[in-house]
Amino acid sequence: MTRTLIGPAALALALSATLSACGGGGGGGGGGTGGGEAPYVDGATFTLGLSSDPGNLDPQMGAGSSLFAVSQFAYDPLVSVDGETGEIGSQLAEEWSVDGTTVSLTLADGITCSDGDELTASDVADSLNFVTDPENQSPFLGTFIPVGATAKGDDASRTVTLTLETASPFVLNGLGSLPIVCPGGMDDRDSLAQATSGTGPYELTEAAPGDHYTYTLRDGYTWGPGGATTDEQGLPATVVVQVVENETTAANLLLSGGLNAAQIAGPDGDRLEKSGLFVAGTTGLVGEQWYNHADGRVTSDPDVRMALTQALDLTELAGVVTSGRGGPATTLAVNEPVACPGDSVSGALPAHDPEAAADLLDAAGWQEGSDGIRTKDGEPLAVTFLYQNDLGSSGDAGAELVVQQWKAIGVDATAKSQNETQLTGTIFSAGDWDVAWVGLNVSSPDQLVPFLSGPAAPDGTNFSAIASDDYDADVEEAMGMDGTASCDTWLGAEATLVENADIIPFANNTVRTFGKGAEFETPGQLIPLSIRMLAP
Repeated sequence: MTRTLIGPAALALALSATLSACGGGGGGGGGGTGGGEAPYVDGATFTLGLSSDPGNLDPQMGAGSSLFAVSQFAYDPLVSVDGETGEIGSQLAEEWSVDGTTVSLTLADGITCSDGDELTASDVADSLNFVTDPENQSPFLGTFIPVGATAKGDDASRTVTLTLETASPFVLNGLGSLPIVCPGGMDDRDSLAQATSGTGPYELTEAAPGDHYTYTLRDGYTWGPGGATTDEQGLPATVVVQVVENETTAANLLLSGGLNAAQIAGPDGDRLEKSGLFVAGTTGLVGEQWYNHADGRVTSDPDVRMALTQALDLTELAGVVTSGRGGPATTLAVNEPVACPGDSVSGALPAHDPEAAADLLDAAGWQEGSDGIRTKDGEPLAVTFLYQNDLGSSGDAGAELVVQQWKAIGVDATAKSQNETQLTGTIFSAGDWDVAWVGLNVSSPDQLVPFLSGPAAPDGTNFSAIASDDYDADVEEAMGMDGTASCDTWLGAEATLVENADIIPFANNTVRTFGKGAEFETPGQLIPLSIRMLAP
């Protein structure tokens, strides 16, 4: 989660989003009402604040942080991924194996959908094959399930067999984030826009788009991560997801008890932490600068991209965006648990050098005018810069700094703050943008491939239209290797993009989710079955 945008249909590239649905482990902390000091209570309502409306609720057609947050209540993946160790655990599948290009998963007994029907292996195969069909344009194709994969279900043995075109080092990690849709939703896909059809621990019972979504606990659920059930003391009977775009408003609602949980990225989090609220943290890539490489945009010119990068003091910018709490980016895949830890960024990041940036623009034919703005062939060097509103005042301050430093080298930059839904719509519809801050948080580097290569938006998930032969060659090599043995190659592929200023990651931060009257775990996203309601 953190937050992230993905997907041509309803991607949600939130500035600190997360594309991973891990199961359990880690992420807790804090004091005050948390820490297990108060007894758990049953039958309570848990109210979760989200900074953006999730939009279309189809769980396989968008992967923004807001959609991921709500999808986890109603849908399950085939396996879970431990948030601390990264180990694969049970969920819908109780057994699994990977043998070259064949993945076998045996479903647990007694799994039912929210409509009461039993989930079969054929049902799971149908759901997987929907994602793998390119015509459906699911953002998860190539992200959580390899391109070219095909699934087949054997209902007698309850076994799902996934056949891959080539070996995939982290295929199980991807399946740990891919929600499975039940037959009712598969048969009536349009119904999923404002309803749920899954096997998850909760069922959507009320949808008021733009305001709130209500989920009700399911009885008899026994197939959660590692065998977790809904028969646990302290699980809320009802979950209300409240849309609260303004971070300061969300912080005030937390303090007053109007919310039980909300992610607070900006400086409001400091006063919440001082108040003694429960807090769970997870590492997120919150500063990630994407350039629009599409023909016709000024940023399609590699010299312009490099100059825009060199003009920025990225260390200072990281401090502003994270309110002094974060640090430099290290890799492109930082969502816990990280499959390939290391550093693909610091040695590749172009240095801050405004003079070199100005010289590069001079050589590229961008001449400075009397008003300080550069022009070429009568056209000004104008840049439309988008950033997401969930960073609060620190995001606004960071955007102001960027515009100031670009103006100093003759760039006419216009900064626009948008919510997650607006930003996603703009970048995936080949809209009007040149630079965007989108924190795309995933746990393994192979999950980034559709965003860094392949068809450009709106035909594909590669919303910035990146085309790098060197990156593609490294990816092909890495995909033929086993597990973590591929990590050096993956990190090298990322470094190639960074040193060419194709994409610029510049800030990591501990993204904090605060709680009042409840405690929970957040390895990536808030884990529904980890919620425990506390007595007043």
